[in-house]
Amino acid sequence: MKIFLLGLMGSGKSFWKKELAAKLKLPAYDLDQLIEAVEETSIPEIFEASGETYFRKTEAKVLRWFGEKKSFVLATGGGAPCFHDNMKWMNQQGITVWLDEPVSVLAERLKNETANRPLLKHLNKNGLQEYLEKQLGERTSFYSQAKIRLKGNEINLKTLVLKIKEYA
Repeated sequence: MKIFLLGLMGSGKSFWKKELAAKLKLPAYDLDQLIEAVEETSIPEIFEASGETYFRKTEAKVLRWFGEKKSFVLATGGGAPCFHDNMKWMNQQGITVWLDEPVSVLAERLKNETANRPLLKHLNKNGLQEYLEKQLGERTSFYSQAKIRLKGNEINLKTLVLKIKEYA
């Protein structure tokens, strides 16, 4: 079983990756952490030194490694589905799950993390909310291709497992 978690930053992909992997007894991976390991530097440093285009190419290359794996839960980066036909590829490979949290929830979760996230580092609270709304608008066409979409209070372990098992 190949499970790809997607959604905007702050939607809980990393948290639910661990929960699902434990429940389903699958290995868990975080795409951003793997990119940092391959590049031997942090994502903010990759953006600073090489730019977003380079990062997105590297992201697609690392994502494709999962074509060789049989079973896993992968937390993707928020932008991963939107570049290099990644969404189409993930849908061909396994089960895609959009964790669709309201922008207000995301902004609250991210308000103290802006320094650690390259796309947020120059935003204040109001700017953060506006940025997330814009990102959601730009990314919804990709995210909406997911096989499973869970919104807000639907996002819990029981529902995730039930929905995933419908596709397994």
